[in-house]
Amino acid sequence: MRKQLGILLLGCAAFFSCTKSDPQQQLAETILNDSTFHQVDSMARSVIGQGFNAGSGYSQIWARDMNTFIEVACEETNQTDIRNAILLFFALQQPNDEMIDGYVLKPDFTWYDNHPYYADAAPDHVGFKNTVETDQESSLIQIVGKYIRKTGDASILQENVAGRTVLERMDDMVDYLMRERYSEQYGLLFGAMTADWGDVQPNDDFGCDMNELSSRAIDVYDNAMFLIALDYLQEMTDDASLLKKWKGIREQIAQNVRKHLWDAERKKFIPHLYIDPSPIPAGFDENQIHYHGGTAVAIEAGLLSKEEIALVNAQMLENVRLSGMPSIGLTLYPTYPEGLFRGGMAKPYVYQNGGDWTWFGGRMIQQLVANGFIEEAYDEIRPMIDRVIKNQGFFEWYGMGGVPSGSGHFKGSAGVLAKAIEMMNDWAKEKIDNK
Repeated sequence: MRKQLGILLLGCAAFFSCTKSDPQQQLAETILNDSTFHQVDSMARSVIGQGFNAGSGYSQIWARDMNTFIEVACEETNQTDIRNAILLFFALQQPNDEMIDGYVLKPDFTWYDNHPYYADAAPDHVGFKNTVETDQESSLIQIVGKYIRKTGDASILQENVAGRTVLERMDDMVDYLMRERYSEQYGLLFGAMTADWGDVQPNDDFGCDMNELSSRAIDVYDNAMFLIALDYLQEMTDDASLLKKWKGIREQIAQNVRKHLWDAERKKFIPHLYIDPSPIPAGFDENQIHYHGGTAVAIEAGLLSKEEIALVNAQMLENVRLSGMPSIGLTLYPTYPEGLFRGGMAKPYVYQNGGDWTWFGGRMIQQLVANGFIEEAYDEIRPMIDRVIKNQGFFEWYGMGGVPSGSGHFKGSAGVLAKAIEMMNDWAKEKIDNK
């Protein structure tokens, strides 16, 4: 009798063990059965399938925007059209090898800009560039790398554009950055002082051109973007001399980011390392500010350990709580003092001065997934998913109280969410398949 009872108890234990899913299996099933994921993914693909401009209200095709929806575009639009849109950037590359921000057809160049960019190789188009930033070259290189990964079309690298191949032109863009935007003192790229990844400087009504009002400064975003671009470049050739060159630059930049920009005591990146005098008013400690967007891109560039990723993610969540903003898309916290920037951005939690941008929050979600923080990713993407459904659109940014602002169909927001959802679904499917 005692032996039979033992067998019965063992059988019951085995039954309950088999029927009780482990938490990750349950999470995988939750992700795959989440109807809001399916809904938002479908909406994103519909928006991105409508063209390569940045979104509603934008006629321009921007490299920094296209970089964040190119992978979904490769799945939803014509490959020849994508290839031609990419090649047009190279046609508008300038004689000094710098890259523009974006381009439009000449009749659509209807806004004030006293420095248009033209090229004989693109007679129907005009380019433009917010020169306070230093992410244009890096963004285009990443676009090419993602396009090749998604389509397998490596022949684009040998496409001849006005006498040089695309690969040669990208190498020349690296040379431009190292010649024109490189600080010998710190061994890092610089731009003008802006708010995190933003392209608007203080003390200037227009705010987007580097000029006598600019303060040259080094930040993590520009340098992390460059590191990612260098990683893509190393996938594109087996030329030993190029690989040695790009690998050497990458190692140097990565070491100097950690040396000069990582605050080991606060476990965060400092906002800026100033080459020119700082524009920050006396009494305000800029180093208390957390840069959410630049940090997300730094994780993508491999600059943080898994332990550090957990720490900065916890900081982001605490910043969201303290600010009252909707999600980790919160650009930065605390905000810059009122009046430092001009126009609406002079106020806190407006635009790049603390606005909430899915465009970068979604990139942090992607990095949480890529580094194994799946539960955190699922929890933290929820506000972004819910507001897309509530507002029936992918708004550019959100203000205090979750008020939607800017373009209502911003493709950068759509692209990062669609990719984050795809990454989470891929993880969940693998978890179920390996059950």
